[in-house]
Amino acid sequence: MTDLVELAETRYLGNDLTQWGSALAIALVALVIGLIARRIIRTNYARMGTTERTEFLELPLKVASRTSTLFLVVLAVFLGTLTLNLPPGMTRTSATAMTIAAFWQVGLWASEAVLTWFERRRSQQMQTDRAAVGTLGIIGFIVRALIWAMVLLLTLDNLGIDITALIAGLGIGGIAVALAVQNVLGDLLASLSITLDKPFVIGDFLIVDDFLGSVEHIGIKSVRLRSLTGEQIVMSNADLLSSRVRNYGRMRERRVVFAVAVTYETPHQQLARIADMIRSAIESQEDVRFDRCHFSRIAHGSFEFEAVYYVLSPDYNKYMDIHQEINLAIVESFERAGVTLAYPTQKLWVTQMQPPEAAKVPTATLSEAQA
Repeated sequence: MTDLVELAETRYLGNDLTQWGSALAIALVALVIGLIARRIIRTNYARMGTTERTEFLELPLKVASRTSTLFLVVLAVFLGTLTLNLPPGMTRTSATAMTIAAFWQVGLWASEAVLTWFERRRSQQMQTDRAAVGTLGIIGFIVRALIWAMVLLLTLDNLGIDITALIAGLGIGGIAVALAVQNVLGDLLASLSITLDKPFVIGDFLIVDDFLGSVEHIGIKSVRLRSLTGEQIVMSNADLLSSRVRNYGRMRERRVVFAVAVTYETPHQQLARIADMIRSAIESQEDVRFDRCHFSRIAHGSFEFEAVYYVLSPDYNKYMDIHQEINLAIVESFERAGVTLAYPTQKLWVTQMQPPEAAKVPTATLSEAQA
C-alpha cells in the first residue's frame, strides 16, 4: 500500500500520476467527441449530397467533413496538456505543434472550400457561359496554390525559420528554376492568356494545323480536344497559342458557295432562266439568306453558274440538310424546264479523207480509165 501511495505521489515533469491520468482522460474524451462529431457531419453531408437541390449547409458540412484525424489527435493532446504544469520548453513545443496543425487544417478546409465552390460554379456556368468554365479551373488552381504557399510559410515561421531571408533566397534561386522549367512556365503563362483573352472556350470546335476537334478541357499545362473520330488530342498551351487556330465555335452564320454546270446544248432562253431557278430554290428554304447567282464562266465541256448564300446558323448538320434540299429543288426545276446537267463527256469528230493513191493519179489517166 505504501508503494502505491509513493508511486501515486511520484512526480513526472512536475506532475503526479493523478494529474497525468486526468490529462489523458481529457485527451481521450476530446478525441472521442471530435471523431463522433466528424462522423455526424459526414453522415449529414452524405444525405444532403444525394439530393439534386443544393442546400444552404451543404458546403460548410463538406468543408468540415475534411477534418483530418491527425488534427483531432493533436488537438486532444494539446487540450490534455493544458491541465499539466509542464516546463516552459515543452509548453512552447506543445503550442507550436498545435499552431502548425491548426494552420494545415485551416489550409485543408480553405482548399476544399475553394475547390467545391469553383466546381459548383463550373457546373452552373457550363450551360450559360462556357467561357467561364476554363477560367474558373485555372483561377481555382492558382488560389489553392496561394493557400498552401501561405500555410507553408506560416509553418516555417513558427518553426523559427527566417522566412524573410528564405523569400529573398527564393527570388535568386527562382531565376535558375525558371530557366530549368521554362517550358512548363510557358504553358502556365499561356493558360493565363487563354483565361484572360478567351480565344476559345470549352465546347468550341477548333482546327489547329492538321488537327480538329471540340475543346473538352482547358488545363494549366495542356488543352484537350475530342476529335470527330473519337480519340483525344492533347496539345500544350504554348504550342496551341503559337499556331493558327480556326474557331468554328464563334461562327455566327455559314457562307456557302457552290457551282452548277449545264451542257453546251442548253439554248440561250433556258440559260437566261437558270439563275432565277437557282435563286428560287435557295429562297424556298428557311434560315437562309440569298446573296447572288451568276452565269460565271464557259468551262471545258459545260456552262457554269455560281451561287452564294448564307445559312443563318453555325450548325453543320443543319447546313447539310438545307443544302440537300436546295440541290433536290434545283434538280426538280431543271427536269421541269428540260435543262440537262453537265457530266463528263467526250466527242469524236470523224472526217473521211481521200485515199493517198487516188490523189497521185493524173486527171487524164483517170478519164482514160473511165472511157
